[in-house]
Amino acid sequence: MTTDAPAGPPAGALGDAEHPVPPPAAAIADPPPGRAAAFGWMLAAGVVLAAFNFRTAVTSVGAILAELRTGLGMSETVAGLLTTLPVLAFAGLGALAPRLARRFGPRPLLTGALAVMSAGLVARAYAPNTAVFLLFSLFALAAGAIGNVAVPVIVKRYFPDRIGVMTTAYSTTLAVGTAVAAAATAPIEHLAGDWRLALAVWALPALIAVVPWLLWRPASAASGTAPVAHLPGVGRSRLAWTMLVIFGAQSAIAYILMGWTTTILTADGMSAAAAGSMLGLLTLVQIPVSVVVPILTVRWGPRPTFLVLAACYPPAIAGLWLAGGGPLTWLWMVLFGIGTSVFPLILTLFGLRARTPAGTSALSSFAQSGGYLLAGSGPLAVGWVYGLTGSWSVPFGFIAVLTVVLFVSGLAVTRERYIEDELGQQKSGQ
Repeated sequence: MTTDAPAGPPAGALGDAEHPVPPPAAAIADPPPGRAAAFGWMLAAGVVLAAFNFRTAVTSVGAILAELRTGLGMSETVAGLLTTLPVLAFAGLGALAPRLARRFGPRPLLTGALAVMSAGLVARAYAPNTAVFLLFSLFALAAGAIGNVAVPVIVKRYFPDRIGVMTTAYSTTLAVGTAVAAAATAPIEHLAGDWRLALAVWALPALIAVVPWLLWRPASAASGTAPVAHLPGVGRSRLAWTMLVIFGAQSAIAYILMGWTTTILTADGMSAAAAGSMLGLLTLVQIPVSVVVPILTVRWGPRPTFLVLAACYPPAIAGLWLAGGGPLTWLWMVLFGIGTSVFPLILTLFGLRARTPAGTSALSSFAQSGGYLLAGSGPLAVGWVYGLTGSWSVPFGFIAVLTVVLFVSGLAVTRERYIEDELGQQKSGQ
C-alpha cells in the first residue's frame, strides 16, 4: 500500500492502460516500512468502516417508516419527501464536497462528516416533530453524501496501485451496511418497543468509524490534511457528462426497483411477504457481485466487465414485465441484482478515468451530484405514469429506455480516456 499520492504521468508515459506509472520512489517521503504498513492498514480500515455507514441513515428509516409516520403524525406527502431526501442530499452535499476537500483535505472532511452523521442520527431519532426530523435527517445523511465523493479521492491518492481492491472493499461494505440496516432496524424496534431507539442505534457504528481516521498518521503531517487541488472546467468535459449520464441511468433503475418491485409483484398476485423476500434477494445478490466487479474491472478491463453486467438487464426486464410473480421471479431478481452491480464499476471508473486525485474528485462530484438528481426523478416518473395509465407497460418501457441510455453511455466511458487530457490539465495537482 502506498502512503502518499502519485502525481500521475503525463499523457503518453509508459505504463498499463488503466494504471499510469507512479512517480519514482525517491519522490515519495516514506516512513519506516513497518510503520508505513500499519498506517496503510489503518487507512484501509477507515475507508471500510466509513463505507458501512453511507446508507444506514436511508435504509433504517425505510424499514420502520410506518411506525415513524405514526409516531410523528407524518402525512403521506411528507413521507414521500422523506424518501426523496437522500437523493437530494447526495446531489447537493456531494456538489459541495470538492470545495470542502480543497479547503480542509479529504481526511478531516470525512472525519467531520462521520461525526456530524452520528449527532444527526441521534438528534433526528428524538426529534419532537416532523420538521425537526427532516432537518436532522440532512445531518444524518452527511457522511454518505460526502463519502460518495471523498472516498474515491482517498483511494486514488493513497492506493493508486490498489484501486480495484480498495473499491471492492468499500463498495462491498457499503452494500453490507445497506442490507444490515434494512434487515436489523425492524427487529431492534420490536425488541426495544421503541422506534426512536431503533433509529438512534446506528450512530454507534458511525462513531466507531471515526476512530481509524483519528489514529491514522500519514507519511508526513501535512499529507493527511493536504487539500485536493482544483480541476477547472469540468463541465466542458464530454467524459464528465457521459459519466453523469451513466451514473444517473444506473441509479434511476436501482431506485425504481427498490421503490416499486414489491408493488409490481403484489399486483401480479404475489403475497406481500413473498414480494418482500424477492426484493431482499435482489439486494443480497449485489453483495457478492460487488466483491468481484471492481477487481474484474481492473483485471479484464472496464469494457468486458460492463458488457457482462449490462447483458443481464434485457432478460430481467422482459421476465419481470411478462412473467412477474411467476415461478421464475427469483431468476429475474438475481439478474437485476447482477445488472445493478454496474454501480461499483462506475465507482472504480472514477479512479481509472483520472490521472490525479484532483481529476477523480472533479469527475466523481460532477457525475454524482447531477446523476443523483436524474436518479431521483426515476421513481417519481414511474409512479406518475402508472397513476395516469393504470398499467405497468409504460413504466417498463421507461426502464427499457433507461437501460439503452445506460448501455450507450457505458460503451463511451469504458473506452480508455482521462479527464485531465480532455481539459488540457495533464499536470494538474494533487
